[in-house]
Amino acid sequence: MTSQFTASQSVELAVPEQPIPIQHYLRQPQRLVHAIADPNLIEQLSPEQFRLKMRPLNFLSLTFQPRVILKVWADVNGTVHLRSVDCDIPGLDYINQRFTLEVKGKLYPEQQQNTTRLKGKADLKVRVDIPFPLSMTPQPIIETTGNGLLKSVLLRIKQKLMHQLLLDYRQWANADHQTLAQPKSQQLAPADNPTI
Repeated sequence: MTSQFTASQSVELAVPEQPIPIQHYLRQPQRLVHAIADPNLIEQLSPEQFRLKMRPLNFLSLTFQPRVILKVWADVNGTVHLRSVDCDIPGLDYINQRFTLEVKGKLYPEQQQNTTRLKGKADLKVRVDIPFPLSMTPQPIIETTGNGLLKSVLLRIKQKLMHQLLLDYRQWANADHQTLAQPKSQQLAPADNPTI
C-alpha cells in the first residue's frame, strides 16, 4: 500500500537593522543550512550540496533516520532556494527502496516601509510503501500520523530558523563590520571555515 504525506510551513520575521544588509548574508547559503540543522548532522558535499542527517523519526511502530541531500543556492536578488536531490534511510532496506522524500523551499528579504522582513515557505512530500503489518492500519490513521509527522519536522526547522538565523546574522554582520572598520594592518585574514 503506497501512501503520500504532505506538509507546508510559512515563515515571516522582522529583521533588526545591522551594519550590513541581510541580502549579503543570504548569499552564503551554507550559513542558512547551519541555522536550520545541527552542524554535527551536516556534511558539505560541494559549495551548494549538503548531506543532512535528520533526527530520528517515529512513525507508528517504526523508528528511522533519513539522510537527505539538499541543494541550497542564492540567486542575484538574495532569494535562497532549497531543494532535495536525493535521500535514503540507512538500515531499513525494505522501506529505503520504496521511499521518496521531496523538500523545496525559499527564503527572501522584502522591504516594507523602513523595515526588512524575511519571508519564506517550505513544502515537504513523502511517498512510501507501508510494509505489512503496518499496512493493516486504517488509511485515515496512517495519513493523519504521516502528515502530522511531516508538519512537526517543518515546525522544528521553522523554530530553529527564526531563532538561530537572526542570531547568526547579527554576529556575522557585526564581526564583518568591525573587520572592515579596522585599519588594513590590523585586519586578520578571514578563516576558510567561519564558525557557525
